[in-house]
Amino acid sequence: MTRQLTLASTHFTRIGGLAAVGFAVAITLSNVIMVPAGLPTTGAEIGEVTEFFSTQGVAVSIGSALTPAAWILATLFGAGALVASRRAERDLGEAWSLLGLVGLALQNVTFAGVVATRLALTSTAPHDSSATAGLWALHDAVFTLNGTFLALALVGLSVGGLRTGLIRPWHGTLGLLAAALQFASATLAHWVIDHGGALGLIGLADWLVWVVWIVAYGITLIRQKPGAPARGPAQGQAA
Repeated sequence: MTRQLTLASTHFTRIGGLAAVGFAVAITLSNVIMVPAGLPTTGAEIGEVTEFFSTQGVAVSIGSALTPAAWILATLFGAGALVASRRAERDLGEAWSLLGLVGLALQNVTFAGVVATRLALTSTAPHDSSATAGLWALHDAVFTLNGTFLALALVGLSVGGLRTGLIRPWHGTLGLLAAALQFASATLAHWVIDHGGALGLIGLADWLVWVVWIVAYGITLIRQKPGAPARGPAQGQAA
């Protein structure tokens, strides 16, 4: 029975790993569709916003269609990482991976607001400039503040992975760097929205690091062997 439970746990962990890679593919495809079409950056002028959402409704719709699957995949990934770490975390009396899963769930909810606002803009942009301006201001605020929850997910799963030996030091460091960038962007939300420029590059940098981090985590989970993970913090550092 114990071996069967271990195998089941390993299978679920691998599903979580595949979900992580699938999530990265989904969000990358969404951006590949909308960014070349001219998706305005944070703090863009309302004229640019109006033109994009008035003329690129198909691109927004297709890009948005990928996000429900992405949210499910992100949740599966977080659950897989939690399963991989929970036995060792229980021995340590910690719950970093649970914190990471909560962060992923919160970012899913928050980003749903971002996508809903984009879809609403495709309706208001051709007809109502004042509503469009209000919706875009809300979009920018929610989009930037979402970095708080991504930072929570990155810290929880990176520290949990390091403490249990699930991930290697370079990977954990990458996650903590991404978390710092995400949190900095959220903290500076007012200035990022008002000024953009160099501050806006923080958002691009943290997004790229976040995608690399989650793909690397997914590969780690896919490679999990029955009876692993967790080697404990000391062994994890030596790996």
